[in-house]
Amino acid sequence: MASTAPHRFKTISEFHKFRELPKPEHPLISVINVEAISRLQDSEPVSLVLDFYCIALKRNFNGKMKYGQQAYDFDEGIMTFMSPGQVFSIEVNNNEKLKHSGWILYIHPDFLWNTPLARKIKEYEYFDYSVHEALFLSEKEEEMISAIMLNIEQEYQANIDKFSQDLIIAQLELLLTYAGRFYNQAVSY
Repeated sequence: MASTAPHRFKTISEFHKFRELPKPEHPLISVINVEAISRLQDSEPVSLVLDFYCIALKRNFNGKMKYGQQAYDFDEGIMTFMSPGQVFSIEVNNNEKLKHSGWILYIHPDFLWNTPLARKIKEYEYFDYSVHEALFLSEKEEEMISAIMLNIEQEYQANIDKFSQDLIIAQLELLLTYAGRFYNQAVSY
């Protein structure tokens, strides 16, 4: 029987271990291909809390995700954003194997420490519970976002040097700026 109290993950490594994923290559940032997550744990907590940012693009998810007071279907490609400390849950029909594609980017706030993005990321409204709409992407938009994600993943998997964090931060700012544009375009329709 699942616990009713939210289960908190303080580090990205803890979350990788919980999801039975390989240890992250960087302790403060991780890109995960969601196809690597094939099932929920038998003792899956009802609610989860991450102490780091989560940006996800998921497609064809055969379950439901509840975030804030909103439930999301992932029949089409949608992007979601969560700030540290927000509660969410995932539900899949009785012992059904997870089916989904896409990626998830986890960023610990310490990675952003002493950068302008540490302050600016808090200004992006789409990280807030009050935004009730997930971001639905066109195929072209999804390709743009996925290319940025690939750049981030390649950079943190490369030999880390004095430019690595700046390059990743620049790519992350680009991703967040595009997300802002796409949200703004969606509201304009």
